[in-house]
Amino acid sequence: MSHHATAPAAGTAAPPAPGYRWVVLGTATFTQAAACFFVQGIGAMAVPLQDALGLGVTQLGLLLSASQLVPLVGLVAAGELLDRFGERWVVGLGAGVVAAGLLAGSLAPGYGSLLAVLLVVGAGYSTIQPGGSKSVAAWFAPAQRGFAMGVRQAGLPLGGALAVAVLPPLATAYGWRSALLAGGLVALAGAVAFAALYRRPPGVAVANHGVPKGSSERIGPIADRLGLLREPAVVRALLSGLAMVSVHSGLGVLGALYLHDATSLGAGAAGAVLVASQLAGMLGRIGLAAWSDRSRAGRYRPVLVSMAAAVAGLLALTTPLGHHPVGAAALFTWLGFFGIGWYGPWVAHLAEAAPPGRTGLALGLVMAVNQAAVVLAPPALGLLRLGRPGRRHRRDRGPHRPGAAG
Repeated sequence: MSHHATAPAAGTAAPPAPGYRWVVLGTATFTQAAACFFVQGIGAMAVPLQDALGLGVTQLGLLLSASQLVPLVGLVAAGELLDRFGERWVVGLGAGVVAAGLLAGSLAPGYGSLLAVLLVVGAGYSTIQPGGSKSVAAWFAPAQRGFAMGVRQAGLPLGGALAVAVLPPLATAYGWRSALLAGGLVALAGAVAFAALYRRPPGVAVANHGVPKGSSERIGPIADRLGLLREPAVVRALLSGLAMVSVHSGLGVLGALYLHDATSLGAGAAGAVLVASQLAGMLGRIGLAAWSDRSRAGRYRPVLVSMAAAVAGLLALTTPLGHHPVGAAALFTWLGFFGIGWYGPWVAHLAEAAPPGRTGLALGLVMAVNQAAVVLAPPALGLLRLGRPGRRHRRDRGPHRPGAAG
């Protein structure tokens, strides 16, 4: 590590004290929640969007996929940028792009424009997950890293819970564009907070956290970068991530519609169930990640437990229990805890599996591969749902009935 690289950041009298890690954790969690606020609320806005724009289920799935499409490439680019330039401005500017896209989207004339806006949002959001994870991993020692990662990752279900509670009634009262305006303002607050408050840990290099500029560890051929995907720990994270992000995406985009169709819950009651599942996911990310700090079997054991629990919950949804309002609510809460909570220990496992100086690249690369499931799961699930004609026709016969809207 070069000694000149440890100089304080511009405008800072001295490096921040180790206790500043809690400020970093709070800031990263808030920025995560703020940046994902609108996107996590799209599924809960299914009925208002259907009624306002005349959308089918597959079109709703495409809306969620649109915000996740650019990260297929953007996450890898974000990982490179994070290793080269650090987290502060890469994450701050990314959240700013999310805000700008949503604010512009509040002027969108219709469905096509909304799709285009969400592509822009996806480009900015590409920096948030790997950047926030890398910032927390840099500040926390292994004994606390899982817990800290879990708290930071809880920002996503926290943002989702707030979005489910706020956006549908806002869209119903003032129109769907008002929801984009609110999402843009919230994302802007996250961007400003991260740029203003984040600092590097004491003694950490400006470029690539200790890897000298020009080092082959930082910049290498494409084949060398893809070689990270052959690391056993990275392969485990990749395969489990592909499976579990499909569960999370399905809950987000089709949860409200499933509850409406299978249990006859109105939009308000279905929204309450989704809020409960997101809050359970928030607790799961913290609790399962904290468990990984103490698990003698390693950080990956809580991920395996979460996968088994998610399979059990999905199978239970196909039984009569899943068609009863109380039973379905309990199962959605279970799926929230494990089907969303798995990400806390998973991302801590992945960050520690990365080679020195390449944490950003490893996070971005694996998250980019996982994006395939994020992008394909919502429209695929929508097509499966369309293959069930009885329920589709029930919705199609009365999209403007009071029961359909709330």
